[in-house]
Amino acid sequence: MGMAAAESQQFHVLAVDDSLIDRKLIERLLRTSSYQVTTVDSGTKALEFLGLRENDDGTPNTPSVSPNNHQEVEVNMVITDYCMPGMTGYDLLKKIKESSSLRNIPVVIMSSENVPSRISRCLEEGAEEFFLKPVRLSDLNRLKPHIMKMSKLKDQDQNQKQVIPEKIENLLEVQKQHQPPPQQQQPPQIQNEYPQPQEEAQVQPTLEQQQQSLQQNNNNNNSNSNKRKSMDQSLSPEPTDRTRPRYSGIATVV
Repeated sequence: MGMAAAESQQFHVLAVDDSLIDRKLIERLLRTSSYQVTTVDSGTKALEFLGLRENDDGTPNTPSVSPNNHQEVEVNMVITDYCMPGMTGYDLLKKIKESSSLRNIPVVIMSSENVPSRISRCLEEGAEEFFLKPVRLSDLNRLKPHIMKMSKLKDQDQNQKQVIPEKIENLLEVQKQHQPPPQQQQPPQIQNEYPQPQEEAQVQPTLEQQQQSLQQNNNNNNSNSNKRKSMDQSLSPEPTDRTRPRYSGIATVV
């Protein structure tokens, strides 16, 4: 089978058709080409399998994601019948292309009616191919370019997912290298609530003040000297006349 067969084994196709016979036919052709196949019978079930559903208010053109119904297997392509009751293949195509998460999935339209205006409208809306029923094995060969395109997109997406974490890690490493070392915090200084008294400024005395101070010191010294002399005189004994003899306690008899 080669590379195309190996790639098709990893290619999952969602086939949508309300006719049981047509579903069985397209399923057998896809499995013969080694595709993985899931079949549903309506556009509503296809949306549920893709993880899309209409809003509760019934707005047909505004799909929203339903995480409870999202498929576990990745869908790589949708092949849908054009004429189906309820939701047509064209409506399903529009909803897929309006979804930001699914718009890159290739969509192929099938129809038993060869109407040029219908074909043109589907291709303008974003359909990759338009097959006329009954679908033949040769028609599926036209899917190979889309398989190659989806494989490249898938590889690019995986590479991008690997590159982005590496870039983030390198950026963080560069920022860490250029980040300055943390500064040590100084202990808080305790401020004294009571202001310290300022030292009194020493005033240099003038010459006149120096002379007055010196004279006052001299006066004090003279006063102290005079006081000391008076005290010494009061304490010293009176002088005695040694020329006269002194007799005490002797009576003279004539």
